[in-house]
Amino acid sequence: MTELPTHELARRMAELARLVATPRRVEDVLSDVTAEVMALIPGTDAAGVLLVGKAGRFESVAGTSELPHRLDELQMMYREGPCLDAALDELVVRTDDFRTESRWPRYGPAAVEIGVLSGLSFRLYTSGQAAGALNLFALRPNAFDEEAETIGAILAAHAAAAILASRQSEQLESALSSRDRIGQAKGIIMERYNIDDVAAFDMLRRLSQDSNTKLVDIASKVIETRGS
Repeated sequence: MTELPTHELARRMAELARLVATPRRVEDVLSDVTAEVMALIPGTDAAGVLLVGKAGRFESVAGTSELPHRLDELQMMYREGPCLDAALDELVVRTDDFRTESRWPRYGPAAVEIGVLSGLSFRLYTSGQAAGALNLFALRPNAFDEEAETIGAILAAHAAAAILASRQSEQLESALSSRDRIGQAKGIIMERYNIDDVAAFDMLRRLSQDSNTKLVDIASKVIETRGS
């Protein structure tokens, strides 16, 4: 593998870090990460990200071609493969030659059949809701070495940061939206019953407890009655 000059690698990583920190859709950031994989790790013929959720749901995103998606579908069908292992169990999973690989008896031959001989997968993150892996594929054997693992691990860290930042942003937006709806409902109740905000919130809280309904859902129902 051709070694990238240290200063060039540092520059590319710094630029990628800046892009991750910029508010953008997580899919766009992950696409930047897989594009950097192709640029920084020679021998990579395709790269993508596999996200695995509860109940076996999965998303194949940021693929540099259709190949990662096809391979992800095979792994989810067979319930085995390097990307799944990386997402759920291992930090790094490297395969030098799928033709002699015994860890995945069904997936390995299927990958070989469509021309893939090498693979390198990195765990992205694990949460209560989902897990993920950054995956590299090559059409020749022994395509990846220790340098590829080092660079790939750094890129995986950037991808994980993008995913976590996106989820935190979504949670913040949801919290702000909930707070806004509860505030609107309090205002409606204060005006309707000529009570202060403490009493209005207490009324919402009691309605929530008595009906075993989330407070924000009670607030939404109050808002819907505004014109009644």
